[in-house]
Amino acid sequence: MHNLFARPMSRRGLLRASAGFAAVAVAPKPVFAALERDIISLKPAAARAQLVPGQPETSVFAYNGSVPGPEIRVKQGERLRLAVSNRLDQETTVHWHGIRTPNAMDGVPHLTQKPIGPGETFHYEFDVQDAGTFWYHPHHHSMEQVGRGLAGPLIVEEHEPIQVDRDITWLLGDWRLKADASISDDFGNFMDLSHGGRVGNTPTINGRLPGDFRVRSGERIRLRLINGANARIFGLNFEGHDPQIIAIDGHPVEPHRPNSGRVVIAPAQRIDLAIDMGNDPGRTFRVVDDFYPKLAYELVLLSYSGDAPLRSSPLDAGLRLPDNPVAEPDLSSAVRHEVVLGGGMMGMMQGAMMHGEMTDMRTMMRQGMAWAINGVAASGHALDPVFAVKRGQTCVVSVVNQTRWHHPMHLHGHTFRVLSRNGTRTQHREWQDTVLLDPDERVEIAFVADNPGDWMFHCHILEHQASGMMSVIRVA
Repeated sequence: MHNLFARPMSRRGLLRASAGFAAVAVAPKPVFAALERDIISLKPAAARAQLVPGQPETSVFAYNGSVPGPEIRVKQGERLRLAVSNRLDQETTVHWHGIRTPNAMDGVPHLTQKPIGPGETFHYEFDVQDAGTFWYHPHHHSMEQVGRGLAGPLIVEEHEPIQVDRDITWLLGDWRLKADASISDDFGNFMDLSHGGRVGNTPTINGRLPGDFRVRSGERIRLRLINGANARIFGLNFEGHDPQIIAIDGHPVEPHRPNSGRVVIAPAQRIDLAIDMGNDPGRTFRVVDDFYPKLAYELVLLSYSGDAPLRSSPLDAGLRLPDNPVAEPDLSSAVRHEVVLGGGMMGMMQGAMMHGEMTDMRTMMRQGMAWAINGVAASGHALDPVFAVKRGQTCVVSVVNQTRWHHPMHLHGHTFRVLSRNGTRTQHREWQDTVLLDPDERVEIAFVADNPGDWMFHCHILEHQASGMMSVIRVA
């Protein structure tokens, strides 16, 4: 799938955009300042949005008429109250991705709640325990509803944030558009289901094909990256800059440079960067996404204003964020489980259990199924648990990817430490809720099962989830 509207790269460098390309400043969406007494209203509905400058508006799904939905900001420890009124012609829910909500507020249809029907309203209410960068999106018909635009940032501010000059959110999107900027209706085609998912042809930042992002020499920016795409994995190179990763999936990490200088962020993941804008006024630098080498393109330009530098040397302030109140796993008393990911094209899986019966791969494919977890291809959300853990117990899960494809695996209701990859201890022991597995990779994670209920554990490439790579972990 080529990048239809994005500016491509070639071996000789950037193929500059045509004279008709309109540069667009990337700006954060409006903020909702939520007080504990407030009820925030979200209305998912059909709408129109100007995704590509110079092209017709695109028919989308949107929260409150905007793509992405409004940025919700609250302080750590506050209570969120939200009324979701469904204006779509299909059922929906809202999942508060990465937030450790009570089970009844998790937004999973038929598992934690009844879907919100057209014209109905559902009230969500929960305390936000952890500071950081999170997001919200449907967990019902999510392959299409997210693919048509339903997503929004949820920012939980620290009581003692680090010192920066600007705090910016980029919700990264990826659309499959036709030449007239309309959304391709080929959701759920078997090529996407059985391969790498619905990788689109038009990456956006905050719902808009970006051009220039204006910066000032000497300023420090906190850049909150959220990958709201169905399937695209972004690998961002910030040319001429030295970004420091300060949080992953909302949770603090020892500030460090990304491996090989490239910020890799899979669907549903979040990465917070601190970037010092240390170049001269008037200069311009590319942010290039080259995770898929044959699809490399310029995502956005960092364009320095002509103003005098804000300061002559980098800001002298620490980057380490305060820790969140997540229980530390006790590995000495942990129960251990293995989760094996199988299926997909070019894989070795011969078949899987479907609806309680062993089914061969050919029959699975005819029913739009391509993936399995521990030999079970899941259909729907109301599933028997793949395993159960006693409340308060530490659980170590070895996740084994026996496929030829990447899988960002997301656990609801909990935050886990990433302990090792292919037997090698991780350097930063990151707290995450979504971990990206490479083909043939084994990743070991650990968490304290302190949130009771049935919790989804699934691939967040939404086409993989829809075609079988979905399971439930029970905490009781």
